[in-house]
Amino acid sequence: MDFGITFPSYIRAYHDVKMAEEYGFTHAWFYDSQMCYSDVYATMALAAEHSRYIKLGTLVSILGNRIAPVTAHSIATINELAPGRVILGVGSGFTGRNVMGMPPAKLATMRHEIEVIKRLIKGEEARYIEGNLKRDIRFLNRNNGYINVKDNIPLYMASNGPKANDMVGELADGWVTIGLDPNYIKAGVEQIKAAAKQHGRNARSLYTTNLTNGCVLRPGEDIMSRRVIKQVGPSAILLLHTNWAPKKMAAGPFAPPEVADLAKKYFNQHIKKMKTPMAKRYQQMHAGHLTQLQPGEEKYLTPELIKTATLTGSPGEIIDRIKELEDAGISNIALNVCGTDARGIIREFGNEIIAKL
Repeated sequence: MDFGITFPSYIRAYHDVKMAEEYGFTHAWFYDSQMCYSDVYATMALAAEHSRYIKLGTLVSILGNRIAPVTAHSIATINELAPGRVILGVGSGFTGRNVMGMPPAKLATMRHEIEVIKRLIKGEEARYIEGNLKRDIRFLNRNNGYINVKDNIPLYMASNGPKANDMVGELADGWVTIGLDPNYIKAGVEQIKAAAKQHGRNARSLYTTNLTNGCVLRPGEDIMSRRVIKQVGPSAILLLHTNWAPKKMAAGPFAPPEVADLAKKYFNQHIKKMKTPMAKRYQQMHAGHLTQLQPGEEKYLTPELIKTATLTGSPGEIIDRIKELEDAGISNIALNVCGTDARGIIREFGNEIIAKL
């Protein structure tokens, strides 16, 4: 099992990336949410310059927010700084677009952008479409030290629905998902591999990244202690967050059945009662997203939600759950950092989990 540390892209994250290398982490992942955090590629550039071997990836770059040639150019620039250790994770934009009140990118948009990006980062020519215009484009000056498209840049795709999973199998090199139910993971892996086979692709090398969080409980520590809630609360509450769309709001789109009722309660008692006008409520909903709890959110955190959403427990309990996820098909556990200081979670998982596996 590989382990990643996942940053809400703060520009000084390179300090913690360097520490993660020392504690056995294989990957450093960075969120792309322009209204919440630092620029993802500027953050990755600094991380590339201050690290030696850890792999650096977007988790995930939001398709539709930048045009495809810009996304390809940005990741190829990072690849010039960290040759062969760069990954482009892409997704539809639950936060990166919802935080602007916009719906996630459509599958058709994702398909076109992925196809363009894949060709460009291989140094090939791509057919780019904008409105009614279709143009053939390619990177010029590929060998002058501006970008690196010689060293491979794998493309991973975040998905949870059946149609999107099929697209992973058809187009992507890896799968990014959330959820810690081994049966859910196994079903997703099987579907993606079946789709890959249908399109004549070899899915044996499918790399699967699970975005989660966790806390190693200290002897006698309660799962609802202040330390635990600070470390995992903002990640756990994500399962209750609303998927915002212009004409419809979906309560807890990522909530598994065991916390579905809690997601509805959160929606009716928290989201609906926010004081921000409905036309701008998406701004308040994403305040503190994956970094800190909003006022009033803590009462919706339950032991069941924390256990369902995160890898929290004793070292032995966490290791057992990780082995189950590995058996189900997960390749990488990506641990979210809540805030702008990853030292605590790096140290405890490095010493108590990674070193013992």
